[in-house]
Amino acid sequence: MGNWKLEVGRMAMYMSFPVVLFHYFNQPTYFEEWVTKTKRNIFPPENPQDKEAIQQLIKDMRTKQIQQFEGE
Repeated sequence: MGNWKLEVGRMAMYMSFPVVLFHYFNQPTYFEEWVTKTKRNIFPPENPQDKEAIQQLIKDMRTKQIQQFEGE
């Protein structure tokens, strides 16, 4: 068995190793690019043509509903 200095050194290593790894791997510079790419894949930027098509569809649905209510 080792003396107390060896045991203190081992305990310091056991306690500091996970903390150092947590600090190293949780830096935003390491995963910022990956997060940005993933967000762009899940939520792509709005396309003006798609937005116009949705607005036209909403307008058409409202006019259709108004016509149905007036017909009743």
